[in-house]
Amino acid sequence: MQAFTHFDQQGHAQMVDVADKADTRRIAVARGRIVMQPATLLMIQQGSAKKGDVLGVARIAAIQAAKRTADLIPLCHPLALTRVNVEFAINQELCAIDAEVRVETVGKTGVEMEALTALNVGLLTIYDMCKAVDRGMRMDAIHLHEKLGGKSGHWLAE
Repeated sequence: MQAFTHFDQQGHAQMVDVADKADTRRIAVARGRIVMQPATLLMIQQGSAKKGDVLGVARIAAIQAAKRTADLIPLCHPLALTRVNVEFAINQELCAIDAEVRVETVGKTGVEMEALTALNVGLLTIYDMCKAVDRGMRMDAIHLHEKLGGKSGHWLAE
């Protein structure tokens, strides 16, 4: 088992030194969903939520969150992102909205945290915009789905 990289030999928190790493194309994909009441899902589909286009606002919030990840997660490196793509899909069977965020950069460190942060903020934005009618919404299945690039190469969730 590898050691945690965010601690020095004395156990103090540190930002990982990436200076000697090669710049490579790096991609991370995060997935998750928000489950809700059927009436809430219908309001989102019809665009009749009081606060407007729920998924449009959530998409912008997710993109903004990816760009601000280093401001939120203390030991993350600020990254120049080359792409952030946010997709939402209505899941009638689970009465949910499935979300997928794909983040890309060319750099010395990966974008997993940016993808996961964006995903969570996108789902939280849906919650915020709909909580007046459905406080019982539940976010679940949030996970890193895929990672490409860097020394460790390609990783895909099982």
